[in-house]
Amino acid sequence: MSKCCCDAVGGHVLVTPRLHPTTRPSSVYLPWEKLRSKTRPKTTVAVATGNSRGSFTWALKQTGGGLVLPRKESNEEKVRSKKRVFFLDVNPLCYNGSTPSLHSFGHWVSLFFEQVSLSDPVIAVIDGERCNEYRQQLLPSYKAHRRKFSKQVPSQRFSSISAGRSHQIVGDVLRKCNVPVLKVEGCEADDVVATLVGQVLQRGYRVVIASPDKDFKQLISEEVQIVMPMPEFGRWSFYTLKHYIAQYNCDPCSDLSLRCIMGDEVDGVPGIQHMAPGFGWKTALKLLKKHGSLENLLNAAAVRTVGRQYAQDALTKYADFLRRNYEILSLRRDIDVQLEEEWLFDRDGQNDSVVLSNFFKRLGDTQKLPYQNASHSLDG
Repeated sequence: MSKCCCDAVGGHVLVTPRLHPTTRPSSVYLPWEKLRSKTRPKTTVAVATGNSRGSFTWALKQTGGGLVLPRKESNEEKVRSKKRVFFLDVNPLCYNGSTPSLHSFGHWVSLFFEQVSLSDPVIAVIDGERCNEYRQQLLPSYKAHRRKFSKQVPSQRFSSISAGRSHQIVGDVLRKCNVPVLKVEGCEADDVVATLVGQVLQRGYRVVIASPDKDFKQLISEEVQIVMPMPEFGRWSFYTLKHYIAQYNCDPCSDLSLRCIMGDEVDGVPGIQHMAPGFGWKTALKLLKKHGSLENLLNAAAVRTVGRQYAQDALTKYADFLRRNYEILSLRRDIDVQLEEEWLFDRDGQNDSVVLSNFFKRLGDTQKLPYQNASHSLDG
């Protein structure tokens, strides 16, 4: 019989059988490799693995002997173990297509609380008054065609309420659901979110931005995800770094530069293809993969040939145009707003059902809440 000894190494339990010493007959010769294979004891290791919710699973592993070190945690596992903080981009949710709609807001927020954010902290951000002035001074066509939500509220129940109170109605619903609501005068919500994302990451959290706005793709990383409303499927869907690379075949750090070259028709920002028709997506992507960023590309084009003649001519002739696009489309990260500690607390969602049901009643909607027809939850 052999006895066992137990040791704790690196937080794991090692159970090693202790063998009685034996005398090897002098007439028998065993090579060293055979001696090792016959005498090396097997080691049973209890390994703990955790998930983002703080639960742990123990699994037994056996090795061929020797000291067993804890399995090194992958970078992806380290990121997923961090607590999530959600940013809710409110303005886009208040539209059904291009039509302002409080019902759309209620629908997507209901699904968001029930299936996506759960009890994780949520910070809601709304566009401030005169938020587009800075960029419209650079480019008058910037978002010039958009109809402001605060100018039109289509619900009959709210027809007697002044248009200026539309954001107040939305904000009241969110606050009753224990969500802080931020609105910085003269600033777009995108810039406020970009500024606060950096502060949240410095605190050791990971970030999920709830928005259909493609501007946020320039923030995507291993620690920053996007979750988008998908009207065609009636649910939210996570969009991660892996999704971005699969879609564009480039790193997100080039996303902003790519959009500056190609423009953004939705926001009224023209691309270089309007002046140089041959300069398309493939050309822009190829050049950015080689040079890394728009500024690097423009600097290189100023002193040497970087591509075919039409591309070279366009980059040198329209360099100021492209730099203006960069200033317009890049998210600012210097907004005067500071992260509050209480915004990072778990959200109490006990009032969600009552608050949102009352909201829909005021809209004259007798239908069930959207999530009452879908019980599953999403995790990114």
